[in-house]
Amino acid sequence: MSRRTSRPHGSVPAAGAPGRITQESPCPCGLPATYGACCGRLHAGAAAAPTCEALMRSRYTAFVVRDAGHLLRTWHPDTRPPSVDFDPALRWKGLDILDTTEGSAFHATGTVTFRAHFTDDGRADSLHEQSRFVRHQGAWVYATAVFVD
Repeated sequence: MSRRTSRPHGSVPAAGAPGRITQESPCPCGLPATYGACCGRLHAGAAAAPTCEALMRSRYTAFVVRDAGHLLRTWHPDTRPPSVDFDPALRWKGLDILDTTEGSAFHATGTVTFRAHFTDDGRADSLHEQSRFVRHQGAWVYATAVFVD
């Protein structure tokens, strides 16, 4: 996994640590909504992601709240691992969406380039990645990724 220590200005900090996000908490994905009205609906299965960016945001938030079920459900079966392990020393701190291509209701594929900020055992770092999404059985799923730097 590629990690860098630079943190661009303007990133949105995540609301709280794992287990402390409530339905009324600001959504960790950075959109101006509560967790319950934003990514929490996707995690609960009450809605499907309408775009690959929405799915990317919900997957980032799933790492924040440690929702392995959502991550596995939204991973393409050809590339999905058998399980997701969370590093207890890792705390996700914010998400910057840098670019998107395609990925709307009118597309079958799309990409989202992002930088996710975290601390690893208290040390600030970030992950810069371009994720590829495809439609599988009508829903957006994560397929593969390329680490940008």
